Amino acid sequence: MKGLEEAMSEAERELEENDTVRELALKASRDILRRSKQAISMIHRGEDVIDVLRELRKDQSALLATLSEHPRIKYAGYVGDAMQEFTEAMVLYSIFKGEAVPSAEELRIDAASFVMGVADVIGELRRSALDSLKEGDIEKAELRFTQMQEIYERIMGINYPAAVVNIRQKQDIGRALIEKTRGELALSKRLMEMERKMG
Repeated sequence: MKGLEEAMSEAERELEENDTVRELALKASRDILRRSKQAISMIHRGEDVIDVLRELRKDQSALLATLSEHPRIKYAGYVGDAMQEFTEAMVLYSIFKGEAVPSAEELRIDAASFVMGVADVIGELRRSALDSLKEGDIEKAELRFTQMQEIYERIMGINYPAAVVNIRQKQDIGRALIEKTRGELALSKRLMEMERKMG
């Protein structure tokens, strides 16, 4: 059949390239997820995380460069998961440092991954609030709770179909975490007040 062999060979070359890029993207996404989780743990422990964040930025830049000509792979679920975790680490760091939250554009993240990553920060702020309660630092716990509420109120304003941003579950989780933390904070304050009264 005239032209079939050439046309099929060309298509196969493209498929082979896509498969190679997919494998590279999978590995890079796993590396970004792992390094982001490491950064988040270090942030909670109060360790110097700058070098890890710098490496994380490098990993992300390399992945974006690899995917620049492969938009279909760029928007694959595993890449989105990595970008959400990357956003979570970067935003959490900025909050702990008292700095402005970076934008999606500054982080070079698509809007959906950015919003989903910011939503996940609520859980990390709860973790910090509970750590503060254990240490008897009510003031810091209240600050973290206020920050949780601020993010929750903002993400509740996101109202688009799941095909645009699938955030409904994270909104529900955020609500539950807010209510649990509010109760734990109120209980801790009552217990501390009772201890003060008892002398």
